[in-house]
Amino acid sequence: MILQRLGAVLLVCLPVACTTGISSNPASSIPDRIVTERGGFIPEGIEYDTRNSRFLTGSLSDGSIYEISNSGRLRVVVTDEALMSSVGIEVDEMRNRLLVANADRRAGTGAALLGIYDLATGDRLAMVDLSGSIENPPADANYFANDVAISAAGTAFVTDTRMNIIYKVDRYFKPSVLLDLGQNSGFNLNGIEYHPEGYLIVVSSGSGQLLKVPVNNPQRWSLVALDFPAAGGDGLVWAADGGLVSTSNNTSSVMKYASDDHWASAGLTGMASFTGQATTAAAVGDDIFVVQPHFADDDPPVILRARF
Repeated sequence: MILQRLGAVLLVCLPVACTTGISSNPASSIPDRIVTERGGFIPEGIEYDTRNSRFLTGSLSDGSIYEISNSGRLRVVVTDEALMSSVGIEVDEMRNRLLVANADRRAGTGAALLGIYDLATGDRLAMVDLSGSIENPPADANYFANDVAISAAGTAFVTDTRMNIIYKVDRYFKPSVLLDLGQNSGFNLNGIEYHPEGYLIVVSSGSGQLLKVPVNNPQRWSLVALDFPAAGGDGLVWAADGGLVSTSNNTSSVMKYASDDHWASAGLTGMASFTGQATTAAAVGDDIFVVQPHFADDDPPVILRARF
């Protein structure tokens, strides 16, 4: 965390924002529990669009991007026949864009693409074939674009859980492989976040480990030493105080970590539990909200406030 003084106002600069600290919490008007008006769309990824004061989710079942109101009403904001399964999503408010990890849940070799859309209109700006950037892929290659993060410069980073690859997509929509750990490495790269110091934090859902990956030297990646594993780690999101929140998809909880050594190590500072399975979370002001997709039934998905 960086503290700056501007006149008589103290600025608190965190990985996700720099604010005066005197504005009201935008989450105060959001209910603790939002039940969507129907089920079946399976929203695995969630984001909060502060520019338009709305929750956005993807859909594993139909690929569309939905806006979810505080009353649970659904509105389709992106429809694209090229979206097969929208998994992780990321709002890039600086450039008025929405980035979507596009996978394919059907049998076969899967898919790893990145959809980029105008945040206001939902128009497609690009559909990037990530898997096409792999040189000499193995014969048994199986792809699954899972989550996406964005740097301050506009570079996107996408995890491929089945291939254990992190892709990089530059501002001109050119993809490349940033780091390839191999299909049989034992990792299950899932949630990803970018830190303004120039590195990525990635969670391995199978092992509960966090990886720190320097963007300019990815081969020097390292494991973050944790005092408590991020078991079932799925989505990652920076909290307003600079902590990192990991949503567990198998323990009905979210775990919050803090680091005082630039994420060489991190300690658990809080845990919020709830009933039912959640996958990812969104930060809204000082609060964290998780989404419960309902993979196994057609019950309406739910957005819950996590209370630490």
